[in-house]
Amino acid sequence: MSHRSRLLPALAFVAATFAAGAPAAATSANVAFLGDAASGTIVVRTSERRLYLVLDDGRALRYVVGVGRAGLQWAGASYIDGKYLRPNWAPPDEVKRAQPNLPYVIPSGAPGNPMGAAAMTIAGGQYAIHGTNAPDSIGGFVSYGCIRMYNADIADLYARVSVGTPVVVTR
Repeated sequence: MSHRSRLLPALAFVAATFAAGAPAAATSANVAFLGDAASGTIVVRTSERRLYLVLDDGRALRYVVGVGRAGLQWAGASYIDGKYLRPNWAPPDEVKRAQPNLPYVIPSGAPGNPMGAAAMTIAGGQYAIHGTNAPDSIGGFVSYGCIRMYNADIADLYARVSVGTPVVVTR
């Protein structure tokens, strides 16, 4: 499959997301990146509440994100093992214990579905990098360990990375 034919479905998703009322542009910034991560790696710096997509030549795209609350943060290295547009959400066991009245599955687009426009699951756990239907939560310590992004930002990142992309989360 050519690069162009892989990119077309992602661009259609981005266009549909914007048409559905999401902000007209992603909020990423091209910034200098200090670190030893390889180009193409996603680096989440929890203390900064920032996600970086490492580029060549010491640069990265930087996005503001929501991260895990105190006691619910994690750190480590993994990779993207799945990409999903407008996903349903099944609350992980820890969330279900804390909020037993939640249904076992919340359909895509439902007001209580926290996944937003897209989700990219992280191998080895129940975490994801995903959009949100609560944009006021971006920039805070707000989740059970997932990384939340504005819907326009997850659409932008989703189009730039693939399954297998390395993910490094630091505190």
